[in-house]
Amino acid sequence: MNRLSTESSWVNAPNVGGRVSMESPDAVLALQHQLDAALAHHGRLPLVIVCVGTDRSTGDAFGPIVGSRLTRSVKLAGVHVLGTLDEPVHAVNLQATLQKIDEWYPVKPFVIAIDACLGKFDHVGQIAVDVGPLRPGAGVKKVLPEFGDLCITGVVNVSGFMEYFVLQNTRLAIVMRMADIVAEALTASLIRWYERHPAMKLGM
Repeated sequence: MNRLSTESSWVNAPNVGGRVSMESPDAVLALQHQLDAALAHHGRLPLVIVCVGTDRSTGDAFGPIVGSRLTRSVKLAGVHVLGTLDEPVHAVNLQATLQKIDEWYPVKPFVIAIDACLGKFDHVGQIAVDVGPLRPGAGVKKVLPEFGDLCITGVVNVSGFMEYFVLQNTRLAIVMRMADIVAEALTASLIRWYERHPAMKLGM
């Protein structure tokens, strides 16, 4: 779980990325457009999606729920999902997971990091797409390794006071709605990107 920055980090990729509210009737489509642009700008194979979090905390279950959804919907060669409800990636095993990724791939993979975050009251329910690494644990004052080439974060609750308590008392309905939006949008965007990827045309 990380803390959402209040500033956009799309410095090197103008007109790419931003935020989407889960309340928007076009949330899935809007998020797809952001992900389409981000993957077209930066994506490459192999691609690893790391969904951070734990099912022991309602708010922090956002990542593993997305991961579980993606393992059922994304069946693409060279695209792998880590971090599910059954096998979560969290503070205890994150470093080991990142080391395994380095060992598994002779060529550095493109990594999409997904995590819950805390933010301002009026940002709750928003989903952000940013180029650059995820800072997991920052929202609860944990020092964990930054990682990822692209990150997707969902603001599940308000930051600033008793963060662990806030996460544990986050409404599951909010987490589930955002997870469904992210999983649906990312699945569609990955399939489109994959079909257009140059490596696919070369039979790689």
